[in-house]
Amino acid sequence: MKHIGLIETILYVNDQQASAEFYSKLFRQNPDLNVPGMTEFKLAENCKLGLMPNKGIAKILSANTPHPDQGNGIPRCELYFYVESIELEFENAIKSGAKLISPIEDRDWGDKVCYFSDIDGHIIAFAKKPIHK
Repeated sequence: MKHIGLIETILYVNDQQASAEFYSKLFRQNPDLNVPGMTEFKLAENCKLGLMPNKGIAKILSANTPHPDQGNGIPRCELYFYVESIELEFENAIKSGAKLISPIEDRDWGDKVCYFSDIDGHIIAFAKKPIHK
């Protein structure tokens, strides 16, 4: 879809500051925006990751959906990152305090992938495409 110029995925988090610190370590970069109610990391030219407190989005969603606090600790999404060095990202995720879900393995779909969860239970995958010779 060429009409979409920027993709921003926003995770609803229990503690914005704790999540900002976690993702700063995981991405090895400071947020591009960090104000009460929203933290943003620019991950690529057209891709951002946002962190919004559960209580902030609950005001917008009002009574039209369950309160995001009801989903804390439950995997609600997966961030799937293709990386240059899966081993480096694996070690960094461990050091950053990510919870290991599944180690680096060759997967049925051809990627080599490891899985972690963040402090809110969101799933983070680091992947590497196979090298074809």
